[in-house]
Amino acid sequence: MDIKQLKYLIALEQTKHFGQAAALCHITQPTLSMRIRSLEEELDLELIQRSQRFEGFTEAGERILAWAKTVLAAHDGLQAEAANCRGQLVGSLRLGMVPLASQNPMQLLKPLAQQFPELRFQILSMTTEQIIDQLNRNQLDLGMCYVDQVNTAYFDVIELDSTKLGVLFDERHFEFAESEVLWESLNNIPLGLLSKGMHYRHSIDLSFVSKGLVPQTVIESNSTFHLIQAVTSGLCCAIMPLNCGLEELNDTLRIIPIEEAAVHAPLGLLKRKQEPFSALTDQCFTEAKNIFNR
Repeated sequence: MDIKQLKYLIALEQTKHFGQAAALCHITQPTLSMRIRSLEEELDLELIQRSQRFEGFTEAGERILAWAKTVLAAHDGLQAEAANCRGQLVGSLRLGMVPLASQNPMQLLKPLAQQFPELRFQILSMTTEQIIDQLNRNQLDLGMCYVDQVNTAYFDVIELDSTKLGVLFDERHFEFAESEVLWESLNNIPLGLLSKGMHYRHSIDLSFVSKGLVPQTVIESNSTFHLIQAVTSGLCCAIMPLNCGLEELNDTLRIIPIEEAAVHAPLGLLKRKQEPFSALTDQCFTEAKNIFNR
């Protein structure tokens, strides 16, 4: 067994296609298939459901895949640690982030990139629960999420500014005379909202319910991009975080604050306390304290 075989397995999970997985790994499809079969023989397990094409992973394959991700993360961490011992900070920082947080991740990543030019970044959008789970599994290095239910016995936390809310609209289709909008003013406007099940959406729902209002939700999505598309098309307005620069995406987007509107849960940057974590993770978290003046 070698690291490349594990990479091939993970690539197959990402692409769900033998040919695309091979292209992603810069090898031929027969080579990829042969190396995965070799791994199956070594483990004495069938990992993949096959017919004429990739049909998915077996139950055993799913369990081995989870370990493969952990081993690969540890391998990358070892390489980064070795580089740190040579006085370099290299590798890939994996940042999990809840969608529609008011904290622009570039406020963290750009200074890190300027200070450590060899550093690369992966940003993954997911729920707070998913971020905590993947931090525990060492599949993320840092997480930017809501911290109201985070156990600080297991995580170091940098508390960030709360997420204040505004209404995003396209001035070609909607107009607001006031400089600050009341929740009551939004009750008769078609709205696009983040899908249910996230802190952000829960705070919005609570605000409407507390005022006895039922919003006209015309579209729900777990994609910020799709909500912005809906706004620019004139289908709706959207309740979005302030100070994220969304209104700068084109010349006709505008955002104005909603009175006394914020996500109820505080936002924070998390790092797992339990080792192993890489020197890269530790150094970036230390720099984040300086960047956010915490």
